[in-house]
Amino acid sequence: MATIADLPAATWSVDRLRRHFGGIPAARIRLKPRPGTATEKDLIHENEVVHRGTCELIDGCLVEKAMGARESLMAQMLSYWLLTFLDKNPTGVVLGSEGTLRFLPGLVRVPDVCYISWDRVGADEFPENPIPDLVPELVIEVLSVSNTKKEIARKLSEYYASGVLEAWVIDPRKRIAEIHHSPTNKRTIGANGTLECPTILPGFKLSMADLFAAQKRRRGR
Repeated sequence: MATIADLPAATWSVDRLRRHFGGIPAARIRLKPRPGTATEKDLIHENEVVHRGTCELIDGCLVEKAMGARESLMAQMLSYWLLTFLDKNPTGVVLGSEGTLRFLPGLVRVPDVCYISWDRVGADEFPENPIPDLVPELVIEVLSVSNTKKEIARKLSEYYASGVLEAWVIDPRKRIAEIHHSPTNKRTIGANGTLECPTILPGFKLSMADLFAAQKRRRGR
């Protein structure tokens, strides 16, 4: 996490902002509001009114999420499989790639897919607040071309600092999934492996083959 001295300021160059956020493309960093001054109110306006792409609030800056069409398809399929499982095992809810959540004070992230148990919701109905103060047990990120290793490493660090229990990082190009139980403890699932989460979603299983099959046309018999 950045110290106060390291937080973005209006005087920072675009290149310094890029380095601060892990070398991401400059086009993903909003310069209005001024870096270091953005608030949750600004985030809601950007996402719901301006809507040039879903943004997150990080260190007082609005930063656009990276997601191409293929990554969106994969995230939708992950949501579908999780929702299908939860239909028979209604232990929580699944949010998609526009679900803003306050992970820490001043930090609003939008995982590509996430699962939040009803125990963490703490009520029988999901809150109306556009940015609820909820931390998922499981988060899933589907890598896009403009995601960098430093950017993902920072996300994982923040996720676990806030109380996330498990994170999956799916790489569509390599056809692998990294299962993280901490920022430094991970295992890799190959194209022939199976995604499962026994401590959070007992009984859930999704083969990588089924996940990647969504990218190909199914021929009728």
